[in-house]
Amino acid sequence: MRISWLAAGGLASCGATRLAAADRSRRFEAVTVPLLAFTPHAAAAALLGSLLWRRGPAATAALTGAALAAVVLPRATGRPPPRAGGPVLRVITANLRHGRASAEAVVSLVRRQGADVLFLQELTEPAVSRLKQAGLTDLLPHEMTDLAGPSTRGRGIYARFPLTESPGLGWPETAQLTARLELPGGQRADLVCVHTPPPRPPWSPANTARWRSELAALPAPARSAADPPRVLAGDFNASVDHACFRQVLRLGHVDAAARFGRGLVPTWGPGPWGRPALLTIDHVLVDPGCAVQAVSVYPLPGSDHRAVYAEFRLPSAP
Repeated sequence: MRISWLAAGGLASCGATRLAAADRSRRFEAVTVPLLAFTPHAAAAALLGSLLWRRGPAATAALTGAALAAVVLPRATGRPPPRAGGPVLRVITANLRHGRASAEAVVSLVRRQGADVLFLQELTEPAVSRLKQAGLTDLLPHEMTDLAGPSTRGRGIYARFPLTESPGLGWPETAQLTARLELPGGQRADLVCVHTPPPRPPWSPANTARWRSELAALPAPARSAADPPRVLAGDFNASVDHACFRQVLRLGHVDAAARFGRGLVPTWGPGPWGRPALLTIDHVLVDPGCAVQAVSVYPLPGSDHRAVYAEFRLPSAP
C-alpha cells in the first residue's frame, strides 16, 4: 500500500506540474521541462494504476489520469480540415543524428512519398555528399544549406521547386534556416527548418534558457492572405506539453500531426533506430488555412529520430 501511495503521489505531482504549466517558472524550468515531455506516459500510467491499485491510491490515480487524458487525447482525435484550394505540398523532416542516418533510407522515403520538400537537421558535409550520391538532388534539385558550426547545428532544405531567400524571416533571432519556395502557378510558401537546442542536462538553466529563447523567436504565421503561408518543420526538442511550444502554437500555427490525429506518435528515442521511440518532439507546423491530408512517422536507420511526413493543401492564392 505504501508503494502504491508513493507511485500515485508521484503521478499526481506530474499531473499538477502539467496542469499548472509549472515549466513557465524560470526558477523550476530546468527540472520541469524534461519531466513534462513524459506527460502522455504519466497519463497512461495513472489510468493503469487506477485499475491495479485499491482505494485511495486508485482514486488518486484515476483523477490524475482523467485530468491528463483531457489534455493529451485531443492530439489523437484530429479535427476536420478547413477548405483550401491551393496546391498540395508534401514535406518530410528528419534529424540525421550528426549526419549518421542512412542516406539511402532518406532518399528512398523521399522517392516513395513523392516529397516536394525535405527539411534536414544535424546535416554534415559528409552527409551532403552521401545524399547526393544516393540520388537526392535528382529528386529535389534545389537546396539551401547551413553547415556552419557544430554538426548538431547543420541544417538543409531540399525542394522539387526553386528556393529563394525569404524576406522577413531571416532575422538573426530565429537562428533557423529559412527559404521561400516558388511553386508552379506563381504561388509561394515560406519554409523554416527548425532545430532548437535540447534543454538538457535537466540541471542546466543556461541550456534551458537558450531552448526557450529560440522557441520564442520562431516567426508567426503569415499576417494576411496576401503573404505566403509559412511551414515550420524540424526537431523542436519540445512537445505540446511544454508551455513554450504551446506559445508557438498560440501564434496561430497548427501542428499537422495533431490536426490529423497522429499527435501522440513518438518521434524520438534514446538510441539509434531499432529502439522504441518515446517522445514526440519533431513537428510540422502549417498555416491555419492549410488542409492536412496525411501524416506518417517512419524509422530512420542510423538516427535516434523518426522522419515525419506531412501532406497538406495550401490555402488558395489571393
